[in-house]
This record gives sequence, structure tokens and C-alpha cells, in this order.
Amino acid sequence: MVSVPAPPAAPVRRAVVVDDEVPLARLVAGYLEREGFETREVHDGAAAVDVLREVDPDVVVLDLGLPGLGGIEVCRRLRTFSDCYVVMLTARADEIDTVVGLSVGADDYLTKPFRPRELMARIQAMLRRPRGTHPVQGAFPAAVPAIEIGPLRIDVAAREADLDGALVPLTRTEFDVLVALAARPGVALSRRAIVEAVWGADWFGDDHLVDVHVLHVRRKLGDSATAQRFVRTVRGVGYRIGDGS
Repeated sequence: MVSVPAPPAAPVRRAVVVDDEVPLARLVAGYLEREGFETREVHDGAAAVDVLREVDPDVVVLDLGLPGLGGIEVCRRLRTFSDCYVVMLTARADEIDTVVGLSVGADDYLTKPFRPRELMARIQAMLRRPRGTHPVQGAFPAAVPAIEIGPLRIDVAAREADLDGALVPLTRTEFDVLVALAARPGVALSRRAIVEAVWGADWFGDDHLVDVHVLHVRRKLGDSATAQRFVRTVRGVGYRIGDGS
């Protein structure tokens, strides 16, 4: 009898929950564990940085308002060694919290109080964008060449963009937003179309999350609201990528 080797086991997904509210951290960790995650809880920012280095998680649920070393600084340090997905939790619906949190590399955010099932739906939507691949399904053939838009060059396979030969330090989500636009140069895309390309059709939340990521992409490309060299606003529609002139 010829033995058939067992299929390789699916890789274990790891998550870290960083929140000083212990009951909430435990609740979120419980939901993640029921979804098959190997989960760690941390309740202060300084310890979180060490744990994140040790665990190398796929997902981090990170409270903005940690005592001592706050969530913003934890996220900033995390981005120096990891491209894991980060969902930021904030106790205030203050827009500045959102902007600052996303500017240091968070991918999404939720305002407390929130429904754990909504958090899990957001996380599952993000995980359908595996690390090392681009999000725009069907937009490019398997061996896509680099996209060139004036002096901007986007290497989709390597997940790198450079402008005038200098690397543009985009976060993973910022890169995905840029690719979603570059997939259809000159075509105006609505916020919802960008959401579906980057986060998936079943993602739900505030579509204006796109605006914040576009703001950061523009800043890193040297654009501004008044000097839109690459990412241009189309009033009443959304955004399109120009020719860099």
C-alpha cells in the first residue's frame, strides 16, 4: 500500500491584544482564540513592544490610550520591525486620534465601545489580504511589470515604490491604496471602489478611512491638497491617479 502524505498543517495565526482594560483584553482575546488564533495579552505599552518583537504577530489589536508608553508610540516602534495588521482602539471619536493613529501605520480603527463581532469581521477582511501580495484582484497578470507614472515607479511584486529613484516609505495599506489607483490610471475611483479593492467587498466601516490613507500617500509623494501631482481629487466621486506632471 502506498502511503499518502498528510497535507501540511495550516500555519498558526498569531495575535496580540494590547489594552490596559484587562476584562476587555480578555474578551477580545477570547474571540480571537475561537477563530483559531494563538493569542497573547499585554496590558502596558512598554511590555507590548518586547512581546511584539518576540511573537511576530499577524494581527495586533492596540489601544490608543495606554498608560506610560501610549498606543501611538507602540505602533511607531512596531512599524520599525513588523508589517503585521494593526487595529487601533480609541475611547474617543476624535478625528485627530484617527489621523495620528493611521499616520504611524495602523490599518484600521474602532471607537470604544464596539461590538467584538465587528472587530473580528474587520480582522478577517484584512487577513484576506495576505502579506507579500497585492490586493487588487484581477488587476494585473501574475508576472506584472513595474508600473511607471512619470517619475513614480511602483514594483507590485516587490511591494516597493520609488520616486525619482528614492524609496517611498509607504505602509502596507498605503501601498495597497496606491496600487488600487495605479491599476486604473486616469480613472476616477470612488471611496467604496478603493475600499473593495484594498479591504474587500464585505468590509464595513467608515469609507472616509480611505481619505486618511490617501492623505498620507500624498504627503509621502510630495503632493498636497493644492498641488496634486499624482493622487488627484475628483469632486463628488473620489480619487484618480494622474501622470505625475
